Amino acid sequence: MPALSHRTRGFTESVIRRMTRVAQAHDAINLSQGFPDFEPPPRLLAALQQAATAAGPHQYAVTWGAPGFRRALAAKLHRWTGLDYDADTHLVVTCGSTEAMMASMLAVCNPGDKVVVFSPFYENYGADAILAGAEPVHVALRPPDFAFDPEELRAALAQGPKALVLCNPSNPSGKVFSSDELRLIAELVQEYDVFVITDEVYEHIVYPPYRHGYLAALPGMFDRTIVCSSLSKTYSITGWRLGYVAASPTVIDAVRKVHDFLTVGAAAPLQEAAITALQFPDSYYEELLAAYTSKRDVFLAALDQARLPYTRPQGAYYVLVDIGEFGASDDVAFCEWLARRVGVAAVPGSSFFREPVRHLIRFHFAKREATLVAAGQRLANLRQCWAEDHDRVAMT
Repeated sequence: MPALSHRTRGFTESVIRRMTRVAQAHDAINLSQGFPDFEPPPRLLAALQQAATAAGPHQYAVTWGAPGFRRALAAKLHRWTGLDYDADTHLVVTCGSTEAMMASMLAVCNPGDKVVVFSPFYENYGADAILAGAEPVHVALRPPDFAFDPEELRAALAQGPKALVLCNPSNPSGKVFSSDELRLIAELVQEYDVFVITDEVYEHIVYPPYRHGYLAALPGMFDRTIVCSSLSKTYSITGWRLGYVAASPTVIDAVRKVHDFLTVGAAAPLQEAAITALQFPDSYYEELLAAYTSKRDVFLAALDQARLPYTRPQGAYYVLVDIGEFGASDDVAFCEWLARRVGVAAVPGSSFFREPVRHLIRFHFAKREATLVAAGQRLANLRQCWAEDHDRVAMT
């Protein structure tokens, strides 16, 4: 047998998706992979039902996105960012933000290029860079507020990277980059002539007093910023796999070529149905934030009751919990034990950090409040279960 590609040697399978399988195997409450256990908005489901009829559409849409969907998306982007995105020249509709990030990375990076990534990071970013033949250069976000050192960022950019990846609000930390931080990033990437690939899938889940800032709207940043996002989290449709890239025409032309040969196009009937969501009024987003604020408060109260320390999220729907007191040197083994013995699934923090972090795990709270209460009741038994099992659980 000939040797396989070297590309896949640099990373493992997704730890997040693996923990979902562990949760299923042990009938644990899945607070690892971030998808809801509640339905999308009724108006969106009605639109899907209509699109599923004989009227369709049921054949290929335009490769880079159905025209009606792109027009609705451009209007929604203008409404929130104030920027004039042209539906025909500034947008590519992708199969989720996962493809949006991969297509963007392939469009701007050559083998041997460097890409700056903040740590902790969503696990796909490193894999995206490696698949594009690029080398990740990490800049630490330091707890508890996950701020970065401007000089460390400058030193990373001075290495001549092609791009910087910015997840805002951040997965897994829940950090929301401040306006001052965004302005500093904008100044530095312009000074060093670097693209910024943003992941903004949680833009509408930001808890007061924090506010989401659009990097592309800052002076000099529109042509330099490659916005990657999706409809998955805003409209609770993670299974629809509808994402997009918004960028300058020059960048979009390259992204379209990659996208065409990666996936051909996103599902036509789902794009048709999702136009309804893109046209939702402001009240929808207000209700969305209120709902997630309530879920956050319910779950954090459960963590307080279980006496588990955590970093309070500023945005998104994740929370990092400190398990240092249990002395577990292997956070992967701890999370597997947690799912099996306690009945709640989390993600080991080591999958998000470049640094040797083993004392943090990530939960998500995109669940019905009843599910979060049930998870809290199970977590309240964590210490008792640990005391009973720790002599028999190898954490090496």
